Amino acid sequence: MVILVVGLTLAQGLSFGLVVMERMEAANRLMLGNLELDVAASVAMLDRLPAAERPAWLARLRRANYGYLLDAGRPGVPLSAGEAERAVAAITQALDGRYDLAANELPGPRKHIQVHLRLRDGSPLTIDIHPARPALSAWLPVLLCVQLALLAGCAWIAVRLATRPLKQLAAAAEMLGPDLWADPIPERGPAEIVRAATAFNAMQQRIAGYVAERIEILAAISHDLQTPITRMRLRLDLMEDSETLGKLHSDLRAMEHLVREGVAYARTVHGGAETPVRIDADALLDSLAGDYLDGGHAVAIEGRILAPILTRPQALRRILTNLVDNALKFGSEVVVCVFREPDGRLAIAVRDRGPGIPEAELERVMQPFYRLEMSRNRGTGGTGLGLAIAQQLAQALGGRLVLANREGGGLQAKLSLSAELPG
Repeated sequence: MVILVVGLTLAQGLSFGLVVMERMEAANRLMLGNLELDVAASVAMLDRLPAAERPAWLARLRRANYGYLLDAGRPGVPLSAGEAERAVAAITQALDGRYDLAANELPGPRKHIQVHLRLRDGSPLTIDIHPARPALSAWLPVLLCVQLALLAGCAWIAVRLATRPLKQLAAAAEMLGPDLWADPIPERGPAEIVRAATAFNAMQQRIAGYVAERIEILAAISHDLQTPITRMRLRLDLMEDSETLGKLHSDLRAMEHLVREGVAYARTVHGGAETPVRIDADALLDSLAGDYLDGGHAVAIEGRILAPILTRPQALRRILTNLVDNALKFGSEVVVCVFREPDGRLAIAVRDRGPGIPEAELERVMQPFYRLEMSRNRGTGGTGLGLAIAQQLAQALGGRLVLANREGGGLQAKLSLSAELPG
């Protein structure tokens, strides 16, 4: 748009400059033509009049750009090239060499030329010339500004129409990860955009099909694994109590938990399949805190939203549950804080007082199956999928999940939802 507007502005400015130059040239030609026709007659008339009558005729012979003085004029500087020389040449040609002429230019902000000669009786006569500035109508600059404004407006509309399909394509590409089942983008606009949109829609359908197929395979494997795990548990129940028996039971529970979490993570790619509804988010948070209190864990809620929001409640609850579980597992004094960020986004932060996470690991811990080797390891019962699932669902909600260490120890997991979601 900038390139288009600048080009149109330069073209319009060039046209305006050419118009002004043409008006200046026309004014100069008109002045020189008047000099040729008028000066010869005026000088001849003054030359023939008695000296006493000449002053009375000066006002009659005066024109808009030049007049006559019955004196030797004022000294000045030599003529500059261009308009001054052409004016003196026109006067010289009009007088046809009958008088000896001397010309000079008077310094000042406006061009001022004087041509000196002597009449037949020896009296001095000065032709005092003030070349007029080019006449510029007051409405012409206003018209130029209006034209430039129209050009800018039309260019803005044209660029918006041309780039709207590109914005839709970019938005669809950004949402491709968290929501593979989004509506196809419209296939309209310039031919190149239509081809790109068609190819993108086909690609999205293929990727969604591949992912769905793999999720079904994973779900089938998970279902089939339940049977041998159940048989193994039944057989273990028939064995006598021993240290080895306890370890086998622990391994079976870990296998079941890992299978469930793996399937849950795979299915988060379908977070967009849940229909957004308007909910009372404060009631959802109170219900969540109540569930943890019933389980013997105190989770405090700070801040209120005080307005319904449009979101996917099951996905939001799963995110908060994973974050709170993570905070309870590795920290204490868990608090869920609700507030508005400076840019208007809604933020829900889960804070704890625990060991925190090394700064270099804050991004990596949200990768699937990644666990820290210190306190947050398999020994605590984690699979390394809780934060990965929360991040995947946050993207499906159009938000982002950010981890940060707190001053004084502990971790903050902040879910930031887009400003368009709150109602």
